[in-house]
Amino acid sequence: MLIGGFGAAGSPVELIHALIDQGASGLTIVSNNTGSGHVGLAALIEMGRVAKMICSFPRTSGSTVFQDLYQKGKIKLELVPQGTLAERIRAGGAGIPAFYTPTSVGTRLAHGKEHHNFAGREYVREHGLTADFALLKCSLCDRYGNLVYNKTARNFSPIMAMAASVTIVQTQVYAECGALDPEAVVTPGIYVDRIVTIENPASESSLVQAGVAYP
Repeated sequence: MLIGGFGAAGSPVELIHALIDQGASGLTIVSNNTGSGHVGLAALIEMGRVAKMICSFPRTSGSTVFQDLYQKGKIKLELVPQGTLAERIRAGGAGIPAFYTPTSVGTRLAHGKEHHNFAGREYVREHGLTADFALLKCSLCDRYGNLVYNKTARNFSPIMAMAASVTIVQTQVYAECGALDPEAVVTPGIYVDRIVTIENPASESSLVQAGVAYP
């Protein structure tokens, strides 16, 4: 499962909480980080629903849940450099099974991976990432699923929408067809399968600061 977000920016908190309520477990989650506090992605992990995280920043300010479980051997981690993570998702969405990058060559992250030399420079092969579902957040959406994001909240969402079999989006504003400026649309509706309107979405940062825990 792909979950959008860059820290708290663009984190689909309500969709993640709905996933907790739904009860799915044994999940492999692809996200930039592992959440903060005890809400959103961190809450999903804390409930023991996540078997493996594929991410770039497993430890960030305000995050403790993942570290505790990882040190106890209760969750797996695949650490991926941020640019490589973005390209793996983009490649997966574009139907590209693998690509070569110089990032991570000579480090532990490259162990066991195929290497190739191009024009005198060493590269490591990385595989594209796809998922059954993507949970995303946008600020504005129309009936056809065309999405507009709010600044940094855009982050990984456009490429995640492309790389999932089913893309579920929470939007703050649901607009009628023709209301959006086509030039402002970032993700076209062809990549969106389900839309949920959350008029007053929770701010992950505010919830963490207030010490809120879910459920």
